Amino acid sequence: MAATITPVIMTADLERLHAFYRDLLAAEETMRVPDSGPTFYLGLRIGDSPLGLVADDGVEPDAKQRFLLSVEVADVDALLPRVRACGGHTLGAPNDMPWGQRVAHVQDPDGNSVNLTRQL
Repeated sequence: MAATITPVIMTADLERLHAFYRDLLAAEETMRVPDSGPTFYLGLRIGDSPLGLVADDGVEPDAKQRFLLSVEVADVDALLPRVRACGGHTLGAPNDMPWGQRVAHVQDPDGNSVNLTRQL
């Protein structure tokens, strides 16, 4: 059996981060734990990829980040105007990279780095 890796983001504001990934990247909720009461874990699916969100009041928004989410999208340029509306930040204009991708660097509402990419 092949291993499956699920990136999991810890956040002090689970619903805000859920709304960002849902509204920007059409993330679909696949699991909520527990079923009732305050949510601890939220499982999402973006295309064929899983993403987990964990509620943690101890997360410091300014803590040094040690990961990057890279998400392949249909149209990098079309998504950029929606980043701010979804609560995130755009870090600059998209660029065509020498390895054959168009890339835009953005941040989710918690300041986590997200690269929106498209093969050229």
